[in-house]
Amino acid sequence: MSSFVPRYYEIEQALRARIDTLEPHSPLPSDAALVEEFGVSRMTARGAVQRLVHEGLVYRVPGRGTFVADRRAHRSATHILSFSDEMRRKGKEPSSRVVESGRRAATGTEHERLGVDEVVVLRRVRLADGEPIALETAVFPARVAGVLGADLTRSSLFDVLAKAGTVPTAGRAVLAAEAATAEDAKLLEIKKGDPLLVERRLIRDQDGEPLEMTESRYVGPRYGLDVDFDVELPR
Repeated sequence: MSSFVPRYYEIEQALRARIDTLEPHSPLPSDAALVEEFGVSRMTARGAVQRLVHEGLVYRVPGRGTFVADRRAHRSATHILSFSDEMRRKGKEPSSRVVESGRRAATGTEHERLGVDEVVVLRRVRLADGEPIALETAVFPARVAGVLGADLTRSSLFDVLAKAGTVPTAGRAVLAAEAATAEDAKLLEIKKGDPLLVERRLIRDQDGEPLEMTESRYVGPRYGLDVDFDVELPR
């Protein structure tokens, strides 16, 4: 796999590291300062910052600049955020326990949604401070089979993909409430029938190509989503 890292992702990760050391409402470098520091175009610098704006990590004030946002307790339902980053923002230590990994032929649904005949499957229990939060099954095109060689017990899968030149960029998710199965109960250390928040999503890469089909089964009382919305007034 290639080791190419997009420049906007490099800037984004550098800003994330700075944000972790700053108090809410602290100023961040201007777009012009980022252009000079990283030797990129203004569009690239602005795009990196805008991704952080969409994620809720920073906010812009016209005429004044970009500032560190208050930390949210949960991920926003409208933005992609890796589980590892999400837990660290809560002050928790993320980790994973791999349940299954390998290559196999794509199912009919996987072939239809990912457009491939062979897939890579990665199934993990996601933990925060050692407590099971979710059972996650991720399915990828076989072209990213290199993820199977990465140590994903502590590393973010999003980071592994991005460092290989494949950046998770956008997607669509469907949420549902379901009861825990016997397998869920065993792996997540809960009771069969306990409430789960189930998220099924399809994520695309920076080129708009299907990258990941994921089902995440979150323990209801241990996880939540923030939802921003507009109110449509009657006409």
